[in-house]
Amino acid sequence: MGQYTKSAVKSYLCAMELLDGKLASKAIIDSLTLKVAQSKTEGKKIPHLAAVLVGNNGASETYVGAKVKTCAEIGFKSTLIRLEDDVTENRLLSVITDLNNDPDVDGILVQLPLPKHISDNNVINAIHPSKDVDGFHPVNVGKMVQGLPAFVSATPHGIMLLLEHYKIDTRGKHAIVIGRSNIVGRPMSILLSANTQPGNCTVTICHSHTHNLRELCLQGDIIVAALGRPEFVDASMVKPGAIIIDVGITRVPDTTKKSGFSLKGDVKFNEVAPHSSFITPVPGGVGPMTIAALMKNTFTACQERNDN
Repeated sequence: MGQYTKSAVKSYLCAMELLDGKLASKAIIDSLTLKVAQSKTEGKKIPHLAAVLVGNNGASETYVGAKVKTCAEIGFKSTLIRLEDDVTENRLLSVITDLNNDPDVDGILVQLPLPKHISDNNVINAIHPSKDVDGFHPVNVGKMVQGLPAFVSATPHGIMLLLEHYKIDTRGKHAIVIGRSNIVGRPMSILLSANTQPGNCTVTICHSHTHNLRELCLQGDIIVAALGRPEFVDASMVKPGAIIIDVGITRVPDTTKKSGFSLKGDVKFNEVAPHSSFITPVPGGVGPMTIAALMKNTFTACQERNDN
């Protein structure tokens, strides 16, 4: 642990708290379930989420399945549209146009990644911003940057909801975001630096060309690991009492498991956890919050459509 004394590290060994995404997401899901039940009794429109799944990617099947299941638990309507792996981009865009024009559909998500012959950007841009509950459309991203009401990308939104649930005061803290993707890293840096609570952090974004990454991480009061490299962040990169948000989830071959693989985050959990004040597990941390944030966005989209 370098410059940190054994006593400083020891003080956190019993103080670490798990940021339980299952628990926090349940609170959001339960709240939405009550609201939907109330809407039904009042004869109001029920939120409807349409998901488009291209191909047979195992991880994508799991993610979409979890989203459809959660819709059913809350009382949302959901539609799952399956397309073959060799579907043309024009055909996919046509499906999105139909969903845009369907007055009963409130939210649209196209599960990524898409086959290489289809442009992610073209697909994202085709979804109407008012139905872009994944928060990827440039209009929603631009509004988020300006601090205007917008659909925020579900994973960063979910992380902010998690910090809010656990009443973690982030003001003035130095946040290190490892990863600069448009889906997680960049929006996460904007949300953490915004004049909000959670927020008001000083943010450093790190990536593959960052020099002295370990030294920068050791300055971090908050570390958001979103680079997709299993167990990249180890104890030598974490100062005592840091708040650790592990966004990564990678299937790693494991012959001891019936499935043949284990799920690993970007953080070496067993090594880092004793030195942190708060840490998310993998699985069960950021993942459930991503789905909860998506559901919250879908409910909001339905409300806004009802109000217009």
